[in-house]
Amino acid sequence: MNWNTSSVFTPVELALRGPATHKVVRTLGDAAYILIQDWPSDDGEEYVAAVKACVDAMSGQIGPEQFREALLRAADEAGIAALTVVH
Repeated sequence: MNWNTSSVFTPVELALRGPATHKVVRTLGDAAYILIQDWPSDDGEEYVAAVKACVDAMSGQIGPEQFREALLRAADEAGIAALTVVH
């Protein structure tokens, strides 16, 4: 697994609740950490799909942008605001 793959992964900023308020997700490793450590709820269907998509992206079964879409759906499900980061 390639934890730091960022190819064609458009960064996204998530406005999480709690002490880690805003997080920028740039890599699959960033996303995995946030999904496991900082996500407010681990019982939603989109959350489970995002975790699976993260593993699939790390193993090369899907592209990083496909994972990003799953992450955005999970964020919407959890009520987390998501903004595209533009350089």
